[in-house]
Order: sequence, then C-alpha cells, then structure tokens
Amino acid sequence: MNPVSLFWLIIVLMLRFFSLVTALSLAVVAKGSDWPHFLGPNLDLHSSETGLDFNFDETGLPILWEVERGKGHSGPVIVDDKLVFIHQVDQNEEVRCLDSATGKTIWDHSYAVDVAQNYGITDTPRSSPVIDPETKLVYTLGNDGDLICFELVTGEVKWKLELESEFGPSPFFFGYGSCPLIYEEKLILHVGADEACVVALNKSDGAIVWKTDHAWNGSYASPLISQVNGQNCLFVFAGGMVKPPHGGLLCMNPETGEVYDSFAWRSNNFASVNAATPVPCGPNRIFLTEDYGMGGVMLQYGPGFKARVLWTSPEFGCQFQTPIYHDGVVYGFGGNGGLMLAMDVATGRVLWNETFYQTTIPWNDRDIPISLGHAHLIHVDGNFLCLSENGALLRMDLDSYGFQILAKARLFYAPETWAPPAISNGRLFVNQNEMGSRLICYDVSGGGSNAPAANGESPSSDAPSNPELR
Repeated sequence: MNPVSLFWLIIVLMLRFFSLVTALSLAVVAKGSDWPHFLGPNLDLHSSETGLDFNFDETGLPILWEVERGKGHSGPVIVDDKLVFIHQVDQNEEVRCLDSATGKTIWDHSYAVDVAQNYGITDTPRSSPVIDPETKLVYTLGNDGDLICFELVTGEVKWKLELESEFGPSPFFFGYGSCPLIYEEKLILHVGADEACVVALNKSDGAIVWKTDHAWNGSYASPLISQVNGQNCLFVFAGGMVKPPHGGLLCMNPETGEVYDSFAWRSNNFASVNAATPVPCGPNRIFLTEDYGMGGVMLQYGPGFKARVLWTSPEFGCQFQTPIYHDGVVYGFGGNGGLMLAMDVATGRVLWNETFYQTTIPWNDRDIPISLGHAHLIHVDGNFLCLSENGALLRMDLDSYGFQILAKARLFYAPETWAPPAISNGRLFVNQNEMGSRLICYDVSGGGSNAPAANGESPSSDAPSNPELR
C-alpha cells in the first residue's frame, strides 16, 4: 500500500472510531430511570440517571410545567413517563396520573375521606403511591386505610381493601402513613393493628399471604428489604399512639412473616412517632433515627439475625426525613433546625456538621438564609441534591472530609416542603406544600430547554399563572 492510500485509510478509521465514541457518549447522556417509590428505585434515595444539567444559578431551574395540588405530604412516583400522586381535595382523597413530560392528566380517581386528625392537623395523606415496574400496577394507601390497586395505563381499579375493616383499628396519631412495599409477588404493609402488625398481600389480587401479630403498633416509617447474612430480611420500624409508648425495629422473614428479632427504639414521650425509614448501611447494618430524645442508633446483625448496638448518636435525630448512606458515610439532619450531619457508619464518629445559617439566596430582592429545617438529600449523577423545607435547592459535593456547595437556588419560599424530590428522565419533581400548593416539574436534562427560570412564568398552558403561587 502506498503512503497516500495508507494515510487516507488511517483517516477513515479514525473518523469511524470517533463516531463510535460520540454515539456511546450520547447513549450515556441519554440514560434515564424511573422513580417508582418515594425513596427512589432502590429505596435508598439514589438515582442512576446520568448526563443531567445541574449547573443552575440562583435564579432557579427551567420549569417545564406545574399543576395545582391539594393537601398532603405524599411524594410523586414515576414509571414509563407516567407520574402518580395522591392528595386531599376538600373532603376527598384524589389519586391522579399525569404525563410526566407535559403535566397533562391521564386519569384520576377520588373518594371520600375523614380528614379529622389529632392536634388539629389535617395535612394528609402522608403515604406515597408505589408503582410496580414489572406489572405496571399502582398501589395507594389513603389516610383512612383505603388501599387501592390501579392499572397504571388506564386507572382501572383492579382491587381494593379497607385495612381497618379487614384487620381492625390501628392507633395512629394522624391516620395511616407508612408506604407499601413491593417484594416479589407480595405487597407488604405495616398495618399496625393489634392482631395484624405487618401483613403481606398477593400484589395481583389483594389476597392475604400472611399476617404477623406483634405488640408494637403502626408507625409512619416505611418497610424495606435488606440483606442479613446473605439473606433477604424485612425491616419494619414500628411504634404507634399508645401509652406507655413502645416500638422499635422488627427483623422479619419476608416469605413467611416470622419475626427474627425485635429491637426496642422509641422515646418514652407519648406524643412521639417513629417516622424515618430504616437505612441499610452496608452488610448486616441498619441505621435507625427518631427525633424525640433517642436520636440515632447503628445496629449490626449477627449470625442469629439478632441486633446489637454499634453506636448511638442522640444528636442525629431525624423526625421523618430518611437519611442517606453513601460510601461509608450516613448523611442526614438532626432536629428541627436543619443541622446537616455526616457520620462514619463503622464508628459513629461525627465527621462534620453544618447549619448553613450564613448561606443566603436572593428572593424578592432580599438575601434569605437557607434554613434547611426538615430537608431531604438525594444522590444523582455524582453529586447530592438537598431540598430544604422552605424551597431552597442545593447541589452539593459531600464526603467524609466536608462539603462544597456547587450550585444553589430558591425555587420558592414557603414552609413544609416535606416530601423528597423525585428524578426521572431528565426531570426534577418537587412539591410545594403551602402558600399555593403545587407540583412542579423542572428541566434538568441539559437539552437546552427555552423554559424560563423558576421565578418566571411556566411554559405549560395548563399550569396556573397566579403570581401569588410564587
């Protein structure tokens, strides 16, 4: 082969190589995922999405759409670009399914509910829907115990069950609030009744598979599966409205309902609840937290599926926001003031803590301190997103050595934003719960959307244009 031909052959091969690399890069950028549970696809507040654009400035993120919503702290869930949420509208609970790309309603279903609550609190429902990506069935649990299974695509009711009628009353402060768990062919519920603490149903038809009686009643924490000694175990953080108060963590066989171990962890304060979901922190370890005096505890399970205390942390008391475990560190918020904590899971050593009181974000021509409060953390695309309870959003780099704020914005300025944000297919979903309750969809795809920033008008024709919502 002469030198000229060899030269052009090399050029052609290089062009083909770079085309392949470009195609692979685009495939990585396009990677999206569902968010079928309020704690994410793996119930650990982690998203596998990559190639997202979180390089926002203080003016906010582009809004794709927004819809008005009623009361409640339930978070949205998304599968196959269909978003489902449950809220309270007047004297009804309503389940709505939206097109997650446009905010258009696909179907809805409503039913009457008793909104009377203890202490005059009526901000229900609290239990988020769950979607089964395999069967495309949706499960919702309302404030009064109305458990309903829907077809995701059509909204057809496949089956329903009234938990109180079936299993007896449960002593809750604020109605049912634990989120159902899908495990293999079962739907597992922390019912909290006197003779049915935990129940497993056939997820297809609602038939009872097993039910377990235990002295501890229902809480607001959600059940999850984690491995102990290489075996899947069901963990339920129980504790209801009883005097004297009792509760703690049940370690169970998810196939039969057998209780392997019960570890007591509940404040002696009657007006206390266990509401943060247990956090698996590596092999055989589970972290529990509550905010009524006990704080946090790291448990290690041994060969007999029995828990022993590795360490305790009274200051790591999360009232209802679930901490997040990442690379040997558990992150969360202690108390009501928004103290962010980072703790070594093996030793319980406080690696660092920060309140961020001196960090401000402009809002209506004023510099407003962040004030995280009951904030939430999720991990996505290599960094953490932190959503404060009053609408501040931070993109952060967190590790055992400290933190760095990479971007910050105030999405709105309103209290009680208590549901974690959700991520699916380049979209960030956030509930604003007060001062104009709405569900907002932000574009983080990096696709160059010409939508305005969060402080501006929404491009969706169906979105409310009332400036008071902002």
